[in-house]
Amino acid sequence: MSQEKKLVVVTGASRGLGLGIVADLLEQGYPIATCSRSRSGELDNLLSRHSPAGRLFWRACQVGQEAEEEAFMSAALEWAGERKLYGLINNAGIAGDGILATFPKINIEEIVRVNLLGAIRMARLALRAMLTARIGGRIINIGSIIGSGGVTGLAAYAASKAGLDGLTRSLAREVGPRGITVNSVAPGYLETDMSNGLSPDERGRIVRRTPAGRLGAISDVVPLIRFLLSEDASFITGQSIRVDGGIGA
Repeated sequence: MSQEKKLVVVTGASRGLGLGIVADLLEQGYPIATCSRSRSGELDNLLSRHSPAGRLFWRACQVGQEAEEEAFMSAALEWAGERKLYGLINNAGIAGDGILATFPKINIEEIVRVNLLGAIRMARLALRAMLTARIGGRIINIGSIIGSGGVTGLAAYAASKAGLDGLTRSLAREVGPRGITVNSVAPGYLETDMSNGLSPDERGRIVRRTPAGRLGAISDVVPLIRFLLSEDASFITGQSIRVDGGIGA
């Protein structure tokens, strides 16, 4: 089946890595349905170029809110028409910095709801369509090296990302016999909005600890996403693959 007939859903694509993934996959010929809480100027540019041709769909959706997730997936599948759902990239996520003992309860719950529960529910919705379509598929969860390595002040975030790795391994066993692979991509420190809050000293320490000698770029991650969606990756599943410049080595 050609790429233009394989729908890929990407969550959290208004900026950063999610936006980069959408832009790259559009260039590869995939039709894309995406969501975010709001639209950015960069996303508007993509929509103006690709939406009129029926190649890009966007709907406001706050991942972590079940009713909104269901409404988005239903609208995306209706927009896709005869194109079958082939890929889900669970990218939507939030972080929160603070010592756990004094971290607000509501912030803990929101991080887990968006990063983990939202991803689980989106995977369930996607799998219903994939199993019905019977063309196989790809689920890619965007994790983080913090999920396995931990960082002071990011306990709730680390726990939510570690949960994604557990989801990846278990779900890979469930759906592997149906030709659906499930993998996790764990980026290191990237030059995105989430790293802009680092102080010069913090940034310097990270760069010195990284064998590659720099922070990562979105362009370092998207080729792996592209590969995992491809037929060449059909025997790779249940894996958490780090893209971190060697900092976790």
